[in-house]
Amino acid sequence: MTSFARRERLALADLAEQLGPDTPTLCGDWTTRDLLTHLVVREGSPVGSPGIKVPFLAGLTDREMARVADWDWSDILERVRRPPLWSPSAIGPVDSVGNLVEMFVHHEDIRRGSSDWESRDLDKDDEDALWLPLRTLGRLMVRKAGVPVTLQRTDTGSRAVLRRGRGAVVAGLPSELVLFCYGRDRSHVELTGDDGAITALRASERGL
Repeated sequence: MTSFARRERLALADLAEQLGPDTPTLCGDWTTRDLLTHLVVREGSPVGSPGIKVPFLAGLTDREMARVADWDWSDILERVRRPPLWSPSAIGPVDSVGNLVEMFVHHEDIRRGSSDWESRDLDKDDEDALWLPLRTLGRLMVRKAGVPVTLQRTDTGSRAVLRRGRGAVVAGLPSELVLFCYGRDRSHVELTGDDGAITALRASERGL
């Protein structure tokens, strides 16, 4: 059976191919070419990938991004669909654990880049798969808000307390909560609780 992460990877590439390389996304001023170039560098460039997370190496990442962006669009699409064999992303179990959220969020970055976007209906197993990283990494995603945050699933009622105290409660499906916690405001969530905490959370830089 094809993993959720693998399905999202292929769907992301298929949609990008359908829309073309110059389509806007939710990633700032990035187009689909820029976003897929980022994925290619992240998964297939030992020189460029460290700078994605390490600021003083960002220059290396920028150079690798510029190099890959000049590839033929078809080659970029193919590399996203099939990472190099030596890349950890080419190992099924590693891809499933390490890339699910990355592929899901960036797939939605493309889907929701236009004003007429709609949420997808995911099955419960897929929603559960997205809930797990929220419970384990959610605290890091919202840490810069500096306020108490609780996530609540609207399908099951389950809660994940990311930081204790009277603060903001963010309610939605796990898929929408993932997008919100990654800083995507085009997400169907409802915020309740302390007004100051809600304002701070909305204004904060969210994500890993």
